[in-house]
Amino acid sequence: MFDERSQPDSDGTADGESQAAADEEDVDDDRIAFASHESGTENTVHAEERAVQELLEKYAEVNPDDFPSFRLPVFLADKMQTTWQAFLQKYSSREFAGEAIFDSIMEEAPTLQGMFKMPRSVFGIRFTMSFTNIIGNCNDAALLKRLVETLGFQHMDLEVTGPRVGVIRDAIMAVVENELGVSLEPVVGRAFKAILNYTGGAFIFVKRELGGRIRIIQRSWRIANRNELQEGEDPTGSQLGTMEEVQEEVEEEEYLTMQDNEEIAAILDANGDKGQNAKVPSTFPEMFLFNAAVMGFSESKWMKQVLASLDAIATNVANSARLQEECDVLSLVLAKYKGVINLPEFKAVMLASLRSVVPQDWDMEHETAWTWLWENVERMLTAMMGTPLRYEKALRNWLGDISEETRMKWRRLVFSKLFKTTPAAQNYLKQSTGRLHFIADRILEMTLELYMDPLTMVDQISACGLRHVGYGVPTELFVPLVAAYTDALEDSSKGAEKTNHVQSFRWSLTLISKMLIRVITEGSTVVMKAINTNHEAALKKAVAIIPRGQRATDLLNVSCGTQSISPLYWAIDSGSLNCAKAIIEDLLTIRADRDVYYYGCDALFTRHPDLIHQMCLSAPTLLQPLLDGLVWRSRNTMDGKRRVNYYVKHLVQDLDGNFSETLSWLVEYQDPHVVSHPAAALAADLIWFRFAVFYFLRGRCYLLFTLCIFIAGQAVLGNGEESFEENVAIFSCRCFLYFGSMCQLLYQQVKLAYVDIKRGAINRSYVFPIPEYLFDVQQALYMTLVFALIVMFFLEPILWCIKDSAALGTEMNNSTGTYIFTENCAEAQDMGAYYIFSCLAMLLYWALLVDFAVISMRLSAFVLVCSRVMSEVGLFFLALSFLIVAFATAISSLNHSLLEYDGVHLWLGTLLRISLGMFPAADYLRFKDEVPVFVAISAFVAVVFVVMLNLLVAQLTESFHSMFKDSQGYARLNRAAVVVSVMGQATQKRWARFLRKMGFEERLEFNQGDIGFAGGIQIMEPANASTVTTESIKRYGGSTAPSMPWPE
Repeated sequence: MFDERSQPDSDGTADGESQAAADEEDVDDDRIAFASHESGTENTVHAEERAVQELLEKYAEVNPDDFPSFRLPVFLADKMQTTWQAFLQKYSSREFAGEAIFDSIMEEAPTLQGMFKMPRSVFGIRFTMSFTNIIGNCNDAALLKRLVETLGFQHMDLEVTGPRVGVIRDAIMAVVENELGVSLEPVVGRAFKAILNYTGGAFIFVKRELGGRIRIIQRSWRIANRNELQEGEDPTGSQLGTMEEVQEEVEEEEYLTMQDNEEIAAILDANGDKGQNAKVPSTFPEMFLFNAAVMGFSESKWMKQVLASLDAIATNVANSARLQEECDVLSLVLAKYKGVINLPEFKAVMLASLRSVVPQDWDMEHETAWTWLWENVERMLTAMMGTPLRYEKALRNWLGDISEETRMKWRRLVFSKLFKTTPAAQNYLKQSTGRLHFIADRILEMTLELYMDPLTMVDQISACGLRHVGYGVPTELFVPLVAAYTDALEDSSKGAEKTNHVQSFRWSLTLISKMLIRVITEGSTVVMKAINTNHEAALKKAVAIIPRGQRATDLLNVSCGTQSISPLYWAIDSGSLNCAKAIIEDLLTIRADRDVYYYGCDALFTRHPDLIHQMCLSAPTLLQPLLDGLVWRSRNTMDGKRRVNYYVKHLVQDLDGNFSETLSWLVEYQDPHVVSHPAAALAADLIWFRFAVFYFLRGRCYLLFTLCIFIAGQAVLGNGEESFEENVAIFSCRCFLYFGSMCQLLYQQVKLAYVDIKRGAINRSYVFPIPEYLFDVQQALYMTLVFALIVMFFLEPILWCIKDSAALGTEMNNSTGTYIFTENCAEAQDMGAYYIFSCLAMLLYWALLVDFAVISMRLSAFVLVCSRVMSEVGLFFLALSFLIVAFATAISSLNHSLLEYDGVHLWLGTLLRISLGMFPAADYLRFKDEVPVFVAISAFVAVVFVVMLNLLVAQLTESFHSMFKDSQGYARLNRAAVVVSVMGQATQKRWARFLRKMGFEERLEFNQGDIGFAGGIQIMEPANASTVTTESIKRYGGSTAPSMPWPE
């Protein structure tokens, strides 16, 4: 990570031993370089072998005294990589290979078991991944040193000693030798031991030389940001430090929280900020900005950009690769700043701020540690000053000048080189050539966008990396991918005057690959790896090792930076439904120890408020296990009753306390079985009976009242002799009908049409475009009713006669016997259409009142069954019409003497009356003398009454049978649709009162005296309604610490 040879120690003096180690390192490098590059003489092979022997002899044992670079010749590195891959192929997966090594270590040294805190399977995955990276980079001294150094930082909380390293090394080599046997060459075996010794010695060296500084930086940074240890966190799992050190950190943080910062108050007083509104900075960012203003750097806006990255730098101080990555990104951000950047100014402000917000015992160790960190950061940032702008200009100019021919040549070279050097990449790049070319162009654009907008691209790259976690792409493929891209760009740019763009492209793409590798490594949790297999057993094995307090989080969220991905949603989107089902069942299984109940319902719906909608669209088979998990039934019964808890809070309300969209999603899905599930049915019934029925009756009662007025004005009044009072009553009814009903309905229809037109919900499959809302039967009836009422209004007889009767007042017209508002006048004599539309409107009003059936589930089911079987009746009448037309035209073509039936139109009416049973039996005698006509009519009667009617009965019977078993479900769907439609009328105040009455925040009992958790409704159902033979709550003894996994 850092070059320790040039850094001062805690006393500020040069480290002589480090300088000697550096000299020895240079000697090693010279020997290997001589052995690797000397050619043209017979001594080349001997020199190479001699250098290798000296290197292997040097690391035949663990050497914790220094940490030089380690590099093997290419030929030996290739042999080691081939041998390691051969070892891994002996097992069905890398995890099993790591587990075999774990078993060997435990067998050789059982006393080391306390050092291995992670489960066996996790160790297997991490060990093989880390050691594969070490072997893959053993011929790159700089990269190998940085990698081993990072691993050393991660193991600083362990007591690593030379003898322990030797035991672990021998155990690892025993497994390798046992699996490979004679195929393991002696020189390769010695090289394996040398790398293990080098790694173990590095762990000891890093902890001894840099562990103190790292601990000081991380601890003081946590205190500066008030990041106290969470209650229940396992201190032994800390990356750095012992139990005593962690306790000291907690005490320091508590002391700091209680004390008054006298130093800051004095500074504020000195600057005249003594008012009551003066706020003492309490966090590091606030203190930094305050000190920057006091020290005269308020105009240095670049400091805020560095401050934003300081958390990532301080947090990852023990990870050299991540630190370099953060500095590279920060250099890109600073390159966009137009002013002057003086990095030492930031150091002065940073140290002053840290002195104010960390404990008052700030000493030289803190000063030295933070100075050491910033000097290294400053060195990396200074090395990149000016470079990003130069790289961006070169790459932009090349992309602007490149021809399509050159671009196509580059695309082809990329994948030909990649597949040639790394054939395994073909297993992951299976798309068409066009798709691969699109990916290549997108990567080319990303390299430039990283220079132009680095912060946005970092988020996009993190999101891309998390998607690749789900794809299961090995991180080993990124290095050859970068090499293939840069080599292809270099080959396609031959002959160009300037080649700065190649270097610019290589640097940017390398940084992108580093970020992707990091994100994939961090996101490759055991859960994500199990999802890629789509085996339920693999997922259960993966979650078995997760701490109980973190289990729900790991199943629902994998985050990296500002980006996150849901393992559950990824399983659904990738088709791994077995794993998705296992995740849901695991989250909705109630587990308990002596202290806490664990139930993932809240975590599930908090992370995915649209979970049911997503399942309706992509994984309907998961709805049943999801709803099953929301119900708990007691195994015990009392007085013939069983206690049942329905945890339906998230089906009723959303996270903000508003009406949940769950019902609307279930209505759109139109599955009667899902909506009839006890949990969904209870949620719908609670909203209906305790809240929505009021709004429903209020709206429908107005419609019923309107119908009563309509009946009074059209069918009851006006049947006898005219009277003044009766005419006024009829006129009042008509006014209410037109202005109180027609206008309201017209407004609603215009509003719905406008909404559909505005959002483009128009169906253009027909001759005329039709708004989508009209495909709802109820809305179509409303639209027809509006049309009928408008026609009635323009044909209203009272309006046509008003000019003749307006002058009468309360008097009667003696000549005509009429009063004011009469309907009897010459202008209204030919208004037969008015009464036809009046009849139609009356029928429509009655049809709309059928909605009252939703009050009773049985009545609603009957209405729905009737409406569904009407389609069969419609088919019957269609076939009957065909037969009537066919036989009518056929009989009319006969030569008969029945003059009263001469014509197709007459036979159409006759056959229709015969079909409806309205033809007099005596009239059949007229046909007996006309044999052809009699035969034709007999055939018609036989077809209609023997064949068609019996077929109609059979169709209705079968349709009713198929509908009857789901009739209750469809009735519930109909009621749920009504609930959704009326919820738009509800007020927030009334809804909040309803939620308070529900008491979702009150904890529910499981059994007498056993208080569980909140979020549901408890009912007592008959004991024979469901059979429960086992307790569904899984209870465990032993430790109750949230950091412990469940003993499964």
